Amino acid sequence: MAVFTNLEKKEINSILNNYNLGALKNFNGIMEGIENTNYLIRTTKKKVILTIFEKRVRNKDVPFFVKLMDAMNKKGFKCPKPIKRKDNTSIFKVKKKSAIIVSYLEGRSKKTLSRNECYKIGKQIALFHKISSKLDIKRVNTLNIKNWIKIYNQTKKIYPQYSPKLKKYLDIYIKNKPKKLSTGIIHGDLFPDNIFFKNRKFAGFIDFYFSCNENFLYELSVCINALCFNNNKIDKIKVKKLLDGYQSIRIIKKSELKHLNILNLGAAIRFFVTRLHDQKNTPKSAKIKKKDPKEYLFKMNYFYKNLDFKLYD
Repeated sequence: MAVFTNLEKKEINSILNNYNLGALKNFNGIMEGIENTNYLIRTTKKKVILTIFEKRVRNKDVPFFVKLMDAMNKKGFKCPKPIKRKDNTSIFKVKKKSAIIVSYLEGRSKKTLSRNECYKIGKQIALFHKISSKLDIKRVNTLNIKNWIKIYNQTKKIYPQYSPKLKKYLDIYIKNKPKKLSTGIIHGDLFPDNIFFKNRKFAGFIDFYFSCNENFLYELSVCINALCFNNNKIDKIKVKKLLDGYQSIRIIKKSELKHLNILNLGAAIRFFVTRLHDQKNTPKSAKIKKKDPKEYLFKMNYFYKNLDFKLYD
């Protein structure tokens, strides 16, 4: 979440005129995140979130996100629900950009998750995968290995200091990436700021705008990178708790689990290259907290050196 598209009160009121949400009380931009514009809107009836899709999100993908959140809500999974307008549609345009309004999810994120919370998150990821694996909707992962290579080629002249190592990591990933793993719809961006708790209980996942069809194990690799490091040191107990929680709901085959570390390396590459790209390609007018790609330099190097090490034992 971030603010790339600045809106004034009259523009918010114009949007709300198409909903049965009551009158506007106040609104403010949400600074967290790096991809889309988000506003918290308070009306006389409720709090909601306005999301305006920017940058990497294709207009043709927005219906997928709406259908996914609707389906997850119908199955009882805790996440925001798209709100329909008076004309029974969910998607509209703001300054020529696609936008939606979703329900406000009570709770808040935590910067650091405990080992026990990692276990709980593992369970919730497995529940999400069990539901999503049965959904008849599809979206290609637009941030796959082909895209990583494209970004690498775009940035290697700008950041020559990173080029040799990144090329080495990409080569080893391409050589060892498994071809056949269990797949379905994943969230794709389960960082701490997209995981909410309320009164120490899981409150839900937010920000589904990287969701796509991908192998399930890659989702756990994203989480290991995002949740299981403390001050550039991996917490192997957190990794085990995350996987134990997941496997309490959905068992991972041993034949798949052996590929975990190469996927960990892949997830580290993915977030390094996109953060590197965003350092030079974020508009100066955007209200955003840029995320440092250097964090993932350490993680790429760690997994590269430990491809054969069993984190999960």
